[in-house]
This record gives sequence, structure tokens and C-alpha cells, in this order.
Amino acid sequence: MITLRSILFNVAFYANLIIRMIVLTPIYFLMPRKAAYAIPKAWAKSSTWLMEKIVGTTFEIEGLENIPKGSYIFAPKHQSFWDTFALLPYLDDPVYILKRELMWIPLFGWYAGKQRMIPVDRSARGKVMFDVLKRTREELATGRQLIIYPEGTRRPPGAEPVYKYGIARMYRDLGIPVVMVAMHPGLFWPRRTFRKYPGHLKVRILPPIEPGLDPDVFFARLIEETERASDELLVETIADNPHLPIPPTAARRLAEIGKAKVAAAAV
Repeated sequence: MITLRSILFNVAFYANLIIRMIVLTPIYFLMPRKAAYAIPKAWAKSSTWLMEKIVGTTFEIEGLENIPKGSYIFAPKHQSFWDTFALLPYLDDPVYILKRELMWIPLFGWYAGKQRMIPVDRSARGKVMFDVLKRTREELATGRQLIIYPEGTRRPPGAEPVYKYGIARMYRDLGIPVVMVAMHPGLFWPRRTFRKYPGHLKVRILPPIEPGLDPDVFFARLIEETERASDELLVETIADNPHLPIPPTAARRLAEIGKAKVAAAAV
């Protein structure tokens, strides 16, 4: 049944995306930019609804009260395609820094262009990165929120964290709070497979790190607080969803957490 439901969901998910983009394109491009954001946000809500009804995956968000008003950096864990869209409805006016090649995709690139997403050539240095920072400041000056995945790419649940120092530079240069987000959507929507799994997913939004810290201090705190919350959620999620297949990375991390608890209790 999981295979059948996964196939049905994948068909419905991409049909929902393509049909909405085609049918709503004229309306989207006639609307003011920020008002037009309602269209991709509605798509995000409909996609999580489809996942609930077809696959049986529900989710809840803890800590919405930790989201500040105005501009901030939103820094979630990145494990799945799910976390690229599911939280959009809960943010006011988010902006992404994304690979410039994505802007070349028909329809998607046009949608992203209207929302003034910031393309970047990841192989570039120097002036190009200076221009990206300048564009980012311009967008944040209007009260927008910058979404950055601190690890840069999708990582399987429980994998050893590999955080990129670029977020510490952005924190220093932009002078705005950073909101950390722990979650394990990769247990329900794993990368590199079409299979999706039923269950209940928790998203935990942590209290923000306020601006003004030394970048190295900030970076260490970001990793420590995010990973501590991720470990807690990994244990909770597996306990609440015992039917889930546990990837090797998550199994190893659970064993490490268990050993650490035993050692702490023995002290």
C-alpha cells in the first residue's frame, strides 16, 4: 500500500503543481508581487493536504511564537523536498538565495523572478558574492525574511552535521536575528526515492539568536542548539512512528544518543 499511495501522491503532487502554474499564471503576473505570494502559498498548503489524504502524513509546528516580526534569517534543517515548500505559508514574505540555473526553468523561473528571488553562481567569488549580499540587503530592507539552509544541501536524518560558515558571515553582515528550525521530514519523504511514509511529523522552531555575537560564537551556538533539538526530535519521532523504516544514519545517531545518556547517568 505504501508503494501504491506513493505513486498516487507523486502523480497528484506534480499534476497539482503543473496545473496551478499554468492556469494561475495570468492572475499571478497581474497581481502585485507580495499579494501574488498567496498563489504559491496556497499550492504549498494543498500539497501538504494531498500528502495527508493520500499518504497519511500529518505535521504540526511547535514554536511559531518564536518567529520575530520583520526581517530575520530562517535557518531550517534540510532533508527533503518537503521542507522547501511546506513552511512557506507560515512566513510573511520569504526570499531565497538560489542557484541561478533554477531561474532558467520555464514557469518556475518566472514565478521565482516575480518574487525577486536572488540567483547566484555558486562557483563565483568576489564581486558576484558582493552583488548577492547587496541584493539581499535590498530585499530585507523591505521587511522580508531570508531562507538559508545552513548545511547547504539535503542531509539524511541523523547524518553527521556539515554546516557551512557562510551563514555566520551573513549573520555578521546583515545584523538580523537567526531563527533555527529542527525537523526530520527525511523520515517521511526521503531523498532519492519516490516512496513516502505515513505518520506524524513535528517541526520545532527554536528561539532566535539575536544579532551582535561574534560570528564564531554564533556559528558554534547555531550548530549546538540546532543539533540538540534535532536529536531530541529524532528520538521523539521514531518513538511516535515505530513503523517508519530507519535509515542507517538515523540508526547510528540513535545508538550514539543512547550511549551518551547511559554515560551521563553513570556520572
